[in-house]
Amino acid sequence: MSLALIAALPFLGALLPGLLIRAGRNACATVTGLVTATALLGILLHAPAVMRGEVITTRIEWLPALGLNATFFLDGLGLLFAGLILGIGLLIILYARFYLSAKDPMGQFYAYLLMFQGAMVGIVLSDNILLLLVFWELTSLSSFLLIGYWKHLPEGRQGARMALTVTGAGGLAMIAGMLILGDIVGSYDLTVILQNKDLIQASDWYLPALILILIGAFTKSAQFPFHFWLPHAMAAPTPVSAYLHSATMVKAGLFLMARMWPVLAGTPEWFYIVATTGLVTMVLAAKIALFKDDLKALLAFSTVSHLGLITMLLGFGTKEAAVIAVFHIINHATFKAALFMSAGIVDHETHTRDIKRLGGLRHLMPITFTIVCISALSMAGIPPLNGFLSKELMLDAAVDMPWLGNGWIIPVLATIGAMFSVAYSFRLISHTFLGPVRDDYPAKPHDPGFGLWAAPAFLAALVIAIGIMPMTTVGGLVQVTASAVIGAQAEVYITHWHGFVPALWMSIIAVGAGLVLLGAHGRLDAIWLATPRPDAKRMFDAVMAPLVRVSRSITDRLHDGSFARYAAIAVLAIVTAGYYAYVSGTHTPGTRTMTPIHPVPFIGWVLLMGATASLFTFHRNRLLALVLVGVIGLMVSVGFVYLSAPDLALTQISVEVATVMLLLLALNFLPKDSPVESTIARRGRDGIIAGGAGLAVGALIYALMMRDFAFPSISEFHLANSKPGGGGTNVVNVILVDFRGYDTFGEIVVLGIAGIVIYALVEALLRGGPANDRLLAWLPDQKRAGDRHPLMLVVATRMILPIAIMVGVYIFLRGHNEPGGGFIAGLVVAIATIMQYMASGFGWAAARQRIDYHAMIGWGVVIAGLCGVGSWFAMRPFMTTNFGYFKLPFIEKFELATAVIFDVGVFLTVVGAVMLALASISRIAIRAGETVNVDPFDIQPDEQPNAKEAR
Repeated sequence: MSLALIAALPFLGALLPGLLIRAGRNACATVTGLVTATALLGILLHAPAVMRGEVITTRIEWLPALGLNATFFLDGLGLLFAGLILGIGLLIILYARFYLSAKDPMGQFYAYLLMFQGAMVGIVLSDNILLLLVFWELTSLSSFLLIGYWKHLPEGRQGARMALTVTGAGGLAMIAGMLILGDIVGSYDLTVILQNKDLIQASDWYLPALILILIGAFTKSAQFPFHFWLPHAMAAPTPVSAYLHSATMVKAGLFLMARMWPVLAGTPEWFYIVATTGLVTMVLAAKIALFKDDLKALLAFSTVSHLGLITMLLGFGTKEAAVIAVFHIINHATFKAALFMSAGIVDHETHTRDIKRLGGLRHLMPITFTIVCISALSMAGIPPLNGFLSKELMLDAAVDMPWLGNGWIIPVLATIGAMFSVAYSFRLISHTFLGPVRDDYPAKPHDPGFGLWAAPAFLAALVIAIGIMPMTTVGGLVQVTASAVIGAQAEVYITHWHGFVPALWMSIIAVGAGLVLLGAHGRLDAIWLATPRPDAKRMFDAVMAPLVRVSRSITDRLHDGSFARYAAIAVLAIVTAGYYAYVSGTHTPGTRTMTPIHPVPFIGWVLLMGATASLFTFHRNRLLALVLVGVIGLMVSVGFVYLSAPDLALTQISVEVATVMLLLLALNFLPKDSPVESTIARRGRDGIIAGGAGLAVGALIYALMMRDFAFPSISEFHLANSKPGGGGTNVVNVILVDFRGYDTFGEIVVLGIAGIVIYALVEALLRGGPANDRLLAWLPDQKRAGDRHPLMLVVATRMILPIAIMVGVYIFLRGHNEPGGGFIAGLVVAIATIMQYMASGFGWAAARQRIDYHAMIGWGVVIAGLCGVGSWFAMRPFMTTNFGYFKLPFIEKFELATAVIFDVGVFLTVVGAVMLALASISRIAIRAGETVNVDPFDIQPDEQPNAKEAR
C-alpha cells in the first residue's frame, strides 16, 4: 500500500462516522475501526522490509522546482511511531465506543479522532519538511477540537484554547527553524537534510535553527516551561487523554527530536538545552504529580515527567542513550495508555476522579485493580515489568553524564525524579484501590463490561510480556528504530540484571525513598497546600488578557465593514511594493517598437475610455451605470475579436448578457439612485489612490509589452501540445479542460457556491421576521406599464428557446476544436431560460421547471470531479484528458475525448448557478408583493376575472 494512501486514509475515513452514526453507534465505531485497521495493515505490510533495514518511499511531484513535493518515507522510526499511533488508536476507538454516553455525538468524536490520527501519521511519514509542517499544524487544530469536545464545559474550552495557543506558537517557531535548515542544505527533503550533519552544524545559522526547532518540539511535548497546557487538556474525554498522552500529540515533539537527532545532536548546545530541559521537566512534574488528587491530573503530570525523561536521554547525545529513549517510548505508551483508560473506568463507574473520595476499590473492581497495579508498578520501575528495564538503563546512562564538569548533578536529579515516580505510582494504587470499602462513593463501583476493560487489559498484558521477554518482543523493533535515530547500526541488549552497578543502588534508593514519601504524604500534602506557588493558568490568563484586548482593538478599528478602507489599504500596499521593486531593481529600456495605431481600434479605445469615464461620473444612477457596464463589456469583447480571441469574445459577451439581465432584475428592488455616503475629501482620497494604481498598472503593462524575454512563453508549449497532448485544436479549450483543468474545476466550484450562497441569503431574508418584512416592503418608483408580459416578447422567447438550446448544444460539441465549450454553452442556455422568466413571469416558468437547480449544481461539480479522478486510473495526473479516434459503420472517422465529460459538468454547474440566482431574485419579488401570473398572456390581472394569480 502506498505511504501516501496510508497517510490519507484517516482523513478520507473522517467523512464516514458522521454519516454512519445514523445507522447506530456500533456501525459508527466499526467503520472508524476499519479505517484505522486498514491503515495499520498498510504499515504492517511494509514492516518486514523495514525490519530488514530497507526504507520505503513514495514520491508525488507537485512543484519540484520550488521543492514542493508530497514525499513520504518509512524507516524504523516511522514504523515505530506509525504503529503506536494506529495500534493504540484502534484500542482507543474500541474503548471510546463504550465510554461515551448516548448524549455524546459519537460521529463527531470519531471524525475528530480520525483527522487527528491522520495528522499524526502524516508527521511520522513525511519526507518533505514543508509537508511535515502542514501535518504538524493540523495536529494542533484537530487536538483543539478533541480537547474542546465537551463544549459545554468551560474548562474544556479553556484547555483547548490553551493547547492551541501554546502548541500553535511553538509551531510557528518551528516553521522558521525548518526553513533555515532547508536553506542551509538547499533541499526540503528530510532524507537529504539528514545526510548533511557537518554542513548544518558548521553553519552560522545552526544555533538559531536549533533553538527554533526545539521550541516547537518542547511546546508540543509539554517540556518546561511550556508544560502547563497538558494538565489543562485533561478536560477532554478520557479516550482523548489516553490517546494524546500515550501515542500521539505529546509524542510528536519526541519524534521530532529523534528524527533530527542525526544532524542536530552531538554539540554542547544540544546537550545543555535538551538534556537540561528534560531533566528539569522530569523532576518538577514528578514532584507536582505526587500532590495531585485528580486521577487524570496525577497521570498528566506523570506523563510530563516521563516525557522529560525521554527528552533528557535524547539530549545526552550518545548512541546508548538514544537506544534507551526509544525503548522507553514503547514502554511509556503501553503503561500510560492503560492507566488513563483505567482512570476513565474509575470515573465512569464511581462518578468521581478525586482520590480522596476513593479507596477500597480492589474489592469492588478487581479487574480494574489488576490492570492498574500492573501498569502503575511498571511506571514506578518495579521488576520484572517493562518500565523497570528502561528506568534502570536510564539511571545507568545518567551515571556517566557530567553537567558543567560535575558528575553528580544529573545522577542525583535523575534518582530524585525516579523517587517521585515511585511515590506517585504507589499512591495511585494505595489511595485509590487499597484500604477499606467506603459507603460514600458518588456511585456504586463495579467493574464495567468487557468492551471497556479489554483495551487496557491488552496493554497491561504487553507490559508484562515486554518486561519478561524484552529482546523477544521488542528487541528487533528497538534496534531498527534506534538505528534510524542515530543514523548507524544500533546495539541493543536489554536484560534485568546488570550486576552490582551504580544504577542498581540508585534504583533501590529511589524505591525506598519513594515509599517513605508515600508514608509521609499526609504531612507533606499539608505543607504543599500551605506553600505559595505560581499558578500556570493564572499566569497564562494574565499574559493573554492584554494581548486579546490589543488584538480586539486593532481588529475593531481595521475590520469595521468598510470595503473602501480594505480596498485602499490593499491597493496602497500593492502599489508601494511595486514601486519599491522598481526603484530598487535594475531594468533596461524596452527593445520593441510601437505598432501602428489604426483608426478603427483607436475609435474603439476612445469609446471604451468614454464609457469608463461616464460610469465613474454617473455611477449613482444605477440603471445608467448598469448600461455603461454592459457597454464596457461589449467593447472588451470587440477587442478580443480584433485580437483573434473568439473564445474569450464569446465568453465575455455571454457573461455580460447574463449578468446584465440578472442585475436588471435585482435593481428592480432598489432605489433608482444610490445615496451619497462619503465626503468630498474621502472621494478625493479614493480617486487619488485609484488613479495612482491605474497609472502604475498601465506603466507595468507598457513595460512588459515593450520588452523581449530570454525564456520562451508558455503559450508556445500550449500551441505545440494542444493537439498531441489534449486531442483538440482549440488551444483555449484544451488549456481550460486539460492543462489547467484543475483551475477550471475550482472556478465552477466557486460559481456553484456563489449560486447556493445567493439562495441561502434570500432564504434567510425571507425567514427573517418583521424587520426583514419592512426591508421587503418594496414599491415601484413609478407606475408600471399595463402589459406586464408583452405578447411579442412572449412569442419571441418561445421561438428562441429551442433555437438557443440547439445553438448551445452545437457550441458545446464543437468546443474542443473550435470556439465554444461547456462554459459558453451553459451561458447561452441560461440566457434563453432567463428570457422565459422575464417574458412569461416567474410563476409560469417555475410551474414548468422539471429540474432542481441545487441538484444541477451538485451533479455538475461531481461529474467534473469524477472526470478528473478517472485520470488516476490511467496513472496520469488529475484532470488529464484522454482521447481516441473511432470508426463506426456508415460514419466517418471521429474523435472522442474525456474532456467532453468535464465540459458536461461545467455546463450543468453554470446553468444551475445562474438559474438558482434568478429563482432567488424571483422569490424576493413574490414576497415584496408582486403578483405572479400562471397564464402567460395576462395584460391587467385585475381586469381579467379568469386570470389566475398566486402570491
